[in-house]
Amino acid sequence: MEQQNKHNTIKFTVPADTSEEMKQILTQVYRSLTEKGYNPINQIVGYVLSEDPTYITNHNNARSLICKLDRDELLQELVRHYLFD
Repeated sequence: MEQQNKHNTIKFTVPADTSEEMKQILTQVYRSLTEKGYNPINQIVGYVLSEDPTYITNHNNARSLICKLDRDELLQELVRHYLFD
């Protein structure tokens, strides 16, 4: 027996108030990775793809900060900014 929702699209929305917090956290994480000599883009992409926090340095509490973000919400914001900003 097939599931009824197998062919339906699920709607996903991110609350607007989380966008600014995400930007602040991502900016802090980016700075911390840069200060430690890492390529911040590569490290953040590694984290987003794997959800493995060891891609992010502990410097300036960056690992703890990025773990506060919901990965799906972060991905949605990144795609939205890429396409529309």
